[in-house]
Amino acid sequence: MVSDSHLPDVDAADAEHDDPADGSEITGVTRTYVARVETYEDSPDQCTIFPRDAGADELPTTWLSAEAGSFVALDEMR
Repeated sequence: MVSDSHLPDVDAADAEHDDPADGSEITGVTRTYVARVETYEDSPDQCTIFPRDAGADELPTTWLSAEAGSFVALDEMR
């Protein structure tokens, strides 16, 4: 079961970083991220965050996942 209704999209702040794939510098990039929580009966739930606009070639290398206990709802931190 996938549920992301309690997790808002996260707008990345303007970021400067070097792209290790081609060595070019990207300045002033703003991206929208999606957080998805997958629930499992026999394993901890898992939250994965990834860029909404990531293409098929970029998506496998631009995501971050964490198991339940490593993340909290945004409302709890406000």
